[in-house]
Amino acid sequence: MSVYLHDIPLPEAKARLQAALEEAGLWGVLGVEEIPLDERAAGRVLAEPIWARLSSPHYHASAMDGFAVRAADTTGAQPSSPVTLRLGPDACYLDTGDPLPEGFDAVIPIENVESLDERGEVTSAVRHPSFIRIRAAVTPWSNVRPLGEDIVATQLVLPAGQTLRPVDLGAVAAAGHVTVRVARRPRVAVLPTGTELVPIGSNLRPGDILEYNSLVLAAQINAWGGEATRFPITPDNFDAICARVEEAARDHDLILLNAGSSAGAEDFSAKVVEKLGTLLAHGIAVRPGHPVILGVIGNKGSGNQDDGLPNRPIPNHLIPIIGVPGYPVSAALTGEIFVEPLLARWLGRHPLEQPVEQAQLTRKITSPGGDDDYVRVAVGRVGGRLLAAPLSRGAGVITSLVRADGLVVLPRGVQGAEAGERVDVRLYRTRAELERTIFCIGSHDMTLDLLAQFLARRERRLASANVGSLGGLIALKRGEAHLAGSHLLDPETGEYNLSYIRRYLGGRSVRVYGFVGREQGLMVRRGNPKGVKSLGDLRRPEVRFVNRQRGAGTRVLLDYELSKLGIAPETVHGYIQEEYTHLGVAAAVASGRADCGLGIPAAAQSLDLDFVPLFRETYQLVIPVAFAEDALLAPLFDVMAEGEFRQAVMSLPGYDVSEMGKLILEV
Repeated sequence: MSVYLHDIPLPEAKARLQAALEEAGLWGVLGVEEIPLDERAAGRVLAEPIWARLSSPHYHASAMDGFAVRAADTTGAQPSSPVTLRLGPDACYLDTGDPLPEGFDAVIPIENVESLDERGEVTSAVRHPSFIRIRAAVTPWSNVRPLGEDIVATQLVLPAGQTLRPVDLGAVAAAGHVTVRVARRPRVAVLPTGTELVPIGSNLRPGDILEYNSLVLAAQINAWGGEATRFPITPDNFDAICARVEEAARDHDLILLNAGSSAGAEDFSAKVVEKLGTLLAHGIAVRPGHPVILGVIGNKGSGNQDDGLPNRPIPNHLIPIIGVPGYPVSAALTGEIFVEPLLARWLGRHPLEQPVEQAQLTRKITSPGGDDDYVRVAVGRVGGRLLAAPLSRGAGVITSLVRADGLVVLPRGVQGAEAGERVDVRLYRTRAELERTIFCIGSHDMTLDLLAQFLARRERRLASANVGSLGGLIALKRGEAHLAGSHLLDPETGEYNLSYIRRYLGGRSVRVYGFVGREQGLMVRRGNPKGVKSLGDLRRPEVRFVNRQRGAGTRVLLDYELSKLGIAPETVHGYIQEEYTHLGVAAAVASGRADCGLGIPAAAQSLDLDFVPLFRETYQLVIPVAFAEDALLAPLFDVMAEGEFRQAVMSLPGYDVSEMGKLILEV
């Protein structure tokens, strides 16, 4: 009986894998190799401790340019009663690093002495005078690096398990070593499978999926200290996959079999593991990454140990295999959850630990109660509070990992967390980066991506969340954003934003700044096959529309214009089909999921759509007064005043920057 969907808890899954590897003798460092001590040793993990063979320095050394003396001979020296010493018996010139001559116990810096000739007159021969005159006494061992000041022979310099840093290499060299014994890098085979997959750079056809999971997994492995091998794509064929796994098993320590881990007709990974070895788990209670496979298979090596590969796996022993889900986010997180700790064990180091900070959630999240839920979040400090904004939950949304500043892990048995609740965030970014982050929540506009690029030049990071104009104002009310982009039209006055600001931000002082004027219109497929010319065409039942989410300024504009035309929203085919960005609407049209959608010309141009212009609107930035005057946002105003940024915006179709940066009002 298939064990898929018979999920087991994450700790149990890890315990099963550990037990199997312990039984196979694979729960420790896989092998040791001796390598030269050069710059390539950085990043390797010490398999043995480094004990000092030499002291450093291995002699008493002058710490600066000056004169070696006996401290006792300088007793009583004062500005008003200097002491004169003869070169040779009483003093000796030394350069920095020179050995201290026998009998001397201090060094006087050259700038603290007067050089005298045989007649006792000051001479220009400062390094080789006949006498020196000093006006201050020195204590024994002043300006001397005594033997063993840094390292004493036989002491521990670095422990086993240390990942060698550049500075560590210097310490190892100073201790008298020319080689180091390090853990062998685990060799990991990454095997992408799937008939629908095509290599990076292919000309894509409908149904093709770019194969880049192996790129991400291999990069993770190399960054964690392993050696990754990316194999060619194997089509969905049971025998072909078995043959590819057996090939990889000949000279690798771990196999990552990517995709085919679910329970579909062409998901062969679990069956491959069962045929070649033992299936330990199929289905683990984690999200994303639910259909992970864990197993061990027999190594079918040839037995030839003289092939030039150091510490090659012994033939006919067991090696682990992990079936990695095909969705990009699931694949990357499977690497973090299972692969990195296993590589750490094999390298003899501690698993990597991300710094953890407590932050407040900006909105409610729900979780499946039976799973450990890994939630990607954007993180920033707003008004003294560290906030975590949940990102898209889709397992196929690789950009959610790119944008993520950290992870919130909701354990099994917890069915979510409320807005405002404090949660632990495992940070991907440094605290310094978070302190330089500007949180922008509100309406989506493509110029925000340009703004982020220009702010990065000024050491600011723009983290934006697309929740619609109204959602942005609510975020400002809650103190969860530094600014919000908004273009909410008041149907009664024809003004943008003001009435909504008074309604939702009453009692909170804000400034409204001009940003861009822009066109809104209908995005249609190239050639406009349905002949859509105006919103009136939405009455036609054969025209499929895609909408923006409730609270978006574009949605408010649509409803206002539909009411003027007397068109009931429920009569528009696709009115309830929602997207959160202009690009999302454009993608729906380009893919054929809809015939048209209201949006901006820059989004239409991005996906090679035609555009039917209909309206002009105002897109503004709403900023609380306290943040508008904060140094964090100062670069934002600099960018808006910059001609280069304005020109970059104007290069996009449908934009006007005449109001950019202008203070419109303060309320």
